[in-house]
Amino acid sequence: MNAPGQTPRTTERRNPRTRDLDRRATIEIVDALNAEDRRVAPAVGRERRRIAAAVDLTAERLARGGRLFYVGAGTSGRLGVLDASECPPTYGTPPAMVQGIMAGGRRALWRAAEGAEDRAGDGAAAMDRRRVGPRDVVCGIAASGGTPFVLGALARARARGAATLLVTCAPEARRRAPADIVIAPVVGPEAVAGSTRMKAGTATKLVLNTLTTAVMVRLGKVHGNLMVDVRASNAKLRDRAERMVRELTGLDGLRARRLLGRARGHVKTAVVMHAGRTRAARAAALLAEHGHSLRKTLERLTRG
Repeated sequence: MNAPGQTPRTTERRNPRTRDLDRRATIEIVDALNAEDRRVAPAVGRERRRIAAAVDLTAERLARGGRLFYVGAGTSGRLGVLDASECPPTYGTPPAMVQGIMAGGRRALWRAAEGAEDRAGDGAAAMDRRRVGPRDVVCGIAASGGTPFVLGALARARARGAATLLVTCAPEARRRAPADIVIAPVVGPEAVAGSTRMKAGTATKLVLNTLTTAVMVRLGKVHGNLMVDVRASNAKLRDRAERMVRELTGLDGLRARRLLGRARGHVKTAVVMHAGRTRAARAAALLAEHGHSLRKTLERLTRG
């Protein structure tokens, strides 16, 4: 919240391009909103070096058994929970590896709990409950850069030895945030003043998508551009797993399906079984020896 007479935060300022929004025709409203949205991707692109630094920091911690925690309130918190929840089915990660923490708890996911974001102590307590430590990364998400729940969590996480990140759309937050890396795409004031579920929310989702995707690539969970650690938990994902095995081995559908069955649905294991003409247990052991990287394992088999 801004003090009386203080310059409004970036996310609270009025947008001069949409001051007469309520007087426009419907198609003009749509065009105006779309024009604002087109500012988002370039703003995120300008933060590429900080995002890359955050990826390397996070991948190094997770490779040592650490965890990534997203901490936020309102739209920011929901985006963190969304990104975390997509990691297990997409990349086969343990549920504890990437976690989302909402101010106000689970109920706040579907019903606003606005007052919860004002309690810095609750954010700190969330870090204590999860025993955040030196191998972990805590990523605060706060469009305005000043959410007490988020800042309290970051300060406690830092005190406990964790690496800290902040994703915000308020560049002024760089000066005071208790974070090792601050990612601040400057998307400008919202089309509807203060409605940070709009451009700020879109920018946040782009940053989080990039962060976890690039981290999973670094951890060997992507081969080329294939999600080879996918958890084949439904018909669509089983079909995707089979197609990956077919593409990477050259087998026909029936043989790929049988191989995948012997590999218990794990694409990387199936591919190594085929390449090394070996059983599932040996294939899994080879992958473990090479950091669970399919590329490194296949290169080893080729040299052998």
